Amino acid sequence: MASLIPLANVEPALIEQLLDRAFGPDRFTRTAYRIRESTDWLEGLSFAALDEDELLVGTIQTWPVALTDPDGRRHPLLMVGPVAVIPEAQGQGYGKALMLAVLDAIERAEPRSAILPQVMIGDPEYYGRFFGFSASHTGGWQCPGPNDPTRLLLRYGNPAILPTSGMLGPWVQNLADRP
Repeated sequence: MASLIPLANVEPALIEQLLDRAFGPDRFTRTAYRIRESTDWLEGLSFAALDEDELLVGTIQTWPVALTDPDGRRHPLLMVGPVAVIPEAQGQGYGKALMLAVLDAIERAEPRSAILPQVMIGDPEYYGRFFGFSASHTGGWQCPGPNDPTRLLLRYGNPAILPTSGMLGPWVQNLADRP
């Protein structure tokens, strides 16, 4: 089966080629790209899947994003995805293995108190059944582009502490954010 490696060990051009094959050349117009605009994926929470011939067949990235509530307060989140698998390898468990690797890495993060809520755009039935994501708390959240609210998913032990409304966007550190 697959071996998983840190995504940082893969040449960036290969990652882009895989994403083009998995999602098509119009992938940059998707709302998820706007949510994480101007940020870099997190190295310790992003992985690649290699097949038995050690060829790249899948990737997953995790991004720092924030939910800005109506009062302007920013609540940091981790955006999981895209989960990308080349078409001829889909349905073989690579995507599931990548998701499990990310969620395990998030849960092992230190300090444990710093584990952030995870958000993603995806199939609610699949990501709910296998990974505990749900759209039940995100109905009042907005995105910087068109989106289906049933596909904006959250995974967090205590979603009640998060705002029920706000705008998702990139977590971009600037001077105004510093204490």
